[in-house]
Amino acid sequence: MSAVKLVGGVAGIYAAFLYYGSLQEDVLTFQAADGSKFKYAWMLQVMEALANVVLGGVCMVVLEGVRMVPQIPYLISGSLQVSAKYFTTQAMVSGVSFPVATLAKSSKMVPVMIGSLILGKAKYSLREYIHVTLIVAGTAVVSMAGKSKPGKESSAFGIVFLIAALACDGVVGGTQKGMKKALADKGLKEKNFEMQFLTNFYMVVTACVFTVVMGEYEPGMAFLTANPAIFQKILYFAACSACGQACIFFVISSFDPLVCATVTTTRKVFSVLLSVLTKGHSLNTQGWGGISMACLGILGELEEKYSASTKKKAVADKGSKETKKAK
Repeated sequence: MSAVKLVGGVAGIYAAFLYYGSLQEDVLTFQAADGSKFKYAWMLQVMEALANVVLGGVCMVVLEGVRMVPQIPYLISGSLQVSAKYFTTQAMVSGVSFPVATLAKSSKMVPVMIGSLILGKAKYSLREYIHVTLIVAGTAVVSMAGKSKPGKESSAFGIVFLIAALACDGVVGGTQKGMKKALADKGLKEKNFEMQFLTNFYMVVTACVFTVVMGEYEPGMAFLTANPAIFQKILYFAACSACGQACIFFVISSFDPLVCATVTTTRKVFSVLLSVLTKGHSLNTQGWGGISMACLGILGELEEKYSASTKKKAVADKGSKETKKAK
């Protein structure tokens, strides 16, 4: 039964997020009859987060129940996460290809490492530095390898947006630790679907505010009304995001978090390869070399986490056996 649940959860994550990535690229490269493109990144965040609110809310009510929890940590985390998604989307709107954006997002450990080093509370191994270097250098090599599609190349604005997305991702980790502490102070533990619902609720709120402030609502709705084909793709895109997140939370709650990390990490690699093979990206030897470097760094990081987890479990098991012998 456990094996069936694992296969189902993993299959759900892969199916949802591989299709999610493909749809995201289709939406952001869609061209209307008059040559215009969909460039309303905040509106896209509203629809994606709203789908997560609906599914997360249903799962929370049915499987976990409703309770009162501190809201400020979820507000901060949600606003930062949706900002990171917005900047990533805006980077692709500005000319950064999907493979480059996906690989760059894997560099989010860089701002985390920098912040930890500045504060003087962290030490990193040589291997960790090598992994980060491979991912960052590989992404840079792919980005500089020439046009990923005819007539499309990464703009300076696109790179700036990616850096902004990474900065938001770097701060999110700290806010999530604060969220756990706020719950612990009240004697509570985080619940998976509650996190999906509340985080995405504040993502919706943030995205709605910026959609109105940035003047995206009216032209965005006009574009969707005039191009129903892209509206359908956005609905599928949002549904994939919600289902994928639900599967992630299911795997986390049912199995070791490392299993989920393995699936989501390798999914990024397959998303990049799928995009290159199916979306018309033309890569020269330099581009393939860059992808290989970045993927090697990503998989190396994953293997290191797996080894550390195995060693930690072995030490815990040994301690447990010694305790039993002592009794």
